[in-house]
Amino acid sequence: MLKLIFWLLLLANAALFALGRGYLGNVHADAHEPARMGRQLNAGQLRLISAEQASAAATPAAAAAPERFACSEVGDFLLADARRFEAKLAALELGDRQSRHNVAGMEISSYIVYIPPQGSKEAADRKAGELRQLGVSNYFIISDNTPLRWAISLGVFKLETGAQNLLAALVKQGVHSARVAPRYSAGKLLAFQFRDLDRDARTRLEELKAGFPAQTLRACK
Repeated sequence: MLKLIFWLLLLANAALFALGRGYLGNVHADAHEPARMGRQLNAGQLRLISAEQASAAATPAAAAAPERFACSEVGDFLLADARRFEAKLAALELGDRQSRHNVAGMEISSYIVYIPPQGSKEAADRKAGELRQLGVSNYFIISDNTPLRWAISLGVFKLETGAQNLLAALVKQGVHSARVAPRYSAGKLLAFQFRDLDRDARTRLEELKAGFPAQTLRACK
């Protein structure tokens, strides 16, 4: 009898040892918590993805590149306004990203009284003959290669009032096709260019330019 009890105790100890070592499997996990194990696995939500997708998921998204403006231009300034604008630009501290250059401007130099182009020398000569018949002798046929080629000049004046007075006198003589138009000469204006501006610098430039409403802010040509 004592031997039987001894062997039973020995077998029980052996079973407990095997269970503690895991030789008999994780009885408690599988038997007592099946719901928790199912929630951990989420077997119904598993899906296969490609290697590229896995790499993209593992790599943080790159930050969006900041907005930049390659070249902005403000103009066109007369010299006095250009100096005032340039003085205010110092606060932007743009260094060699800022430059100034001359641009061609058009200034009215005089006013011309004329008969529009007649299309050919022969037609201009005929129109000149009509003027002579009306008593107009002070005229000049324009023959150079300009938009007024084969027009007839009747007088050039520094002020528009002088041109308008002559036109009124010609109308009284029966010349009804004459016109008054300004003549232009090239003038010098100034424009400023700004390169590689970020959004903050561009905004500050726009605010500065607002103090000069006659000027335009544009992309460089």
